[in-house]
Amino acid sequence: MKFFLAFCFALMHCLSATAQAPSALPANPTANQVANAGATSATLSFFNRPLITFRGELGGVSAPDRAQRAHARLKDQLDKDGPHRVSRKADAMGVLVQIDGATTFVVTEAEVDQSQQDTLETTAAKAQAALETAISQSKESRNLDAVLKAVAWSVAASAIAAAVWLALRQLGTAISRKLMQLSAEHATKLQVGGITLVNRNRVVAVVRGAITLVLRIMLFLVVYEWLSFVLRRFPFTRAWGEALNGYLVDFAATAGNAIVSAVPGLFTAVVIFYLARMLTRGLDNFFERVLEGEHTLAWLDADVAVPTRRIAKVLVWLFALAMAYPYLPGAGTEAFKGLSVLVGLMISLGASNLVGQAASGLILTYGRVYRKGEYVRLAEQEGTVTEMGMFATRIRTGLGEELTISNTSILAGTTKNYSRAVQGAGYVVDTTVTIGYDTPWRQVHAMLIDAAVRTEGILVDPPPQVFQTALSDWYPVYRLVCQAVPEEPRPRAMVLSALHANIQDVFNTFGVQIMSPQYIADPAHAKTVPPHAWTPAPAKPDTPAAPDNTPTP
Repeated sequence: MKFFLAFCFALMHCLSATAQAPSALPANPTANQVANAGATSATLSFFNRPLITFRGELGGVSAPDRAQRAHARLKDQLDKDGPHRVSRKADAMGVLVQIDGATTFVVTEAEVDQSQQDTLETTAAKAQAALETAISQSKESRNLDAVLKAVAWSVAASAIAAAVWLALRQLGTAISRKLMQLSAEHATKLQVGGITLVNRNRVVAVVRGAITLVLRIMLFLVVYEWLSFVLRRFPFTRAWGEALNGYLVDFAATAGNAIVSAVPGLFTAVVIFYLARMLTRGLDNFFERVLEGEHTLAWLDADVAVPTRRIAKVLVWLFALAMAYPYLPGAGTEAFKGLSVLVGLMISLGASNLVGQAASGLILTYGRVYRKGEYVRLAEQEGTVTEMGMFATRIRTGLGEELTISNTSILAGTTKNYSRAVQGAGYVVDTTVTIGYDTPWRQVHAMLIDAAVRTEGILVDPPPQVFQTALSDWYPVYRLVCQAVPEEPRPRAMVLSALHANIQDVFNTFGVQIMSPQYIADPAHAKTVPPHAWTPAPAKPDTPAAPDNTPTP
C-alpha cells in the first residue's frame, strides 16, 4: 500500500510539473496558459488541452501576445450564453476560428507544421476539433450527473485495482515459495564428479529477486492503468489520462522498434567479439607452447612471452571494440558520442603518468635489463626480482621486506644486475674494506679470500677475487668479489652478513686491525712495509722478494 500511495503521489507531482513546462498541459483552465517554445512561439491551451501553437507575428502582435489575447477572448465568449458552436472561416489573413460567429483566433501560414506535412486547412481543422473538445469537457465538468458518474466509476476501478493488487501479491508469494522450494531441492543435484555446480543459497536468492522484479512490474502496470482510467473519467484531468495511456503505448512501441532495429547491429557486434575471443584463445595456446619450449622463435623467448601475450590480447580487444563500435545500440546518438568524448578526455588528462609508467615497463621488459629471479640493485635498493609488471617491479630483500618500485624511477637510474654476468647459476656478492698502507696488500688479499671460503653459500669455483679499486690519501680500498648460489637456503643478505663476520674473525686471528687511518700530523717514521714482511701469514710469496734495503731506524 505504501508503494501504491508513493507511486500515485510521484506521478501526480510529475504531471503537475509538466503542466508548467513548455508545450505541456495547463494546470488551470481559467488561467492564461502560454507555453513558450522559443522567442517567437507560444501555445494556446484551454481546459488542459493545447489548441494551437502560434509561431509568428500577426499585425505586429507577437506570438505570446496573440495567445494571451486569444485566451481572454475565449474566456469572454464562453461566459456568454449560447450554443458555443465552433466554426472556421477563410480570410485574407488565414483561417478564422470562431465561436458563435465571433472570431476567437486566426490560424496563419506561420502556424503550419511543415514537418508533419500539414496545410493551412488541416491545421485550422485540428485547432477547431481541439477547441470543440475543450468546450465540451468544460460543459461536462459543470454537470453534476456526469461528475457523480465519474466518481462511481473511479470508486469501482479503485476497488478492482485493490483486488487485483492483493491477488497478485498472494499469487506472487505462493509462486515464490514454490519456486524457491524447487530450487533448493534441485540445486544440489547439479553435480559433476561429486562437485556441486551451483550454490543453493545463490540460486534461491536469484529466484527470489526475479519473482520480486516480475511482481513489481505487474503491480506497476496495474497502478498505471488504474490511474489512467480514473483521470479519464473527469473532464478536467481527461487530457492527463489520455496522455498517460498514449505514453505507455508509445513507449512500448518505441522500445519494441528500437529493440528490433538494434538486433542486426547487435548480432554483428556479438560476432565480432566472438571472433576476438577465439583469436585470443589461439594466442593463449601459441604462447603456452612458447613458454613450454615447443616453439622456438628468434624474436620471442620465454622471458617476454607473458607480457607479449598480454599486449597482443589487449590489441585484439581494442581492434574488436573499434570494429564493433558502430554496430552497438545507441552508438550514433549524441549522448553516446558525448560520453565517449568525456571518457577520452578523462583518460587523456589523467593517464599521462600511467602511459609513461607503461612505456618504461615495456622498455625494461623487452630490453631484458633483468629477469624474474635475478638479484639486482634498483633505485638504491637491492633484492631478488619477484614480479615484473607493466607499471612497477617488485623485489624481495633478505630482510623480510618486499619493495615495489615504479618502472619510471628504475629507468631513470642505474640498474646493477648481480646475476647476469656470473658463471652458471648464482649471483655476485661483493664488499669493500679500507686498511692502512702499513698492512701488506698480499696479506689483506689472502685474509679476504680466506673469509670468503669460510662463508657457507659462497662458491669456491669460480674462486673469490680481490681488487684494489683505489689508492686513497690514507689507505687502499680493497673490494672482495665472489659468487653465491641461489639454491642456498639463506638469502643474499644473510650470506653477506656471514661474510662480514668471517672477515672480522680472520683479521682478528692474524692480528690485523680493520681501520681507516686519518692523520693530523706526519708520523716519526714512514709507515711502509719492508720486503721481508710482504707475505706474512696467511699470504704466500708469489715472486722472489726484493732485497731489504730498508734503513734501520
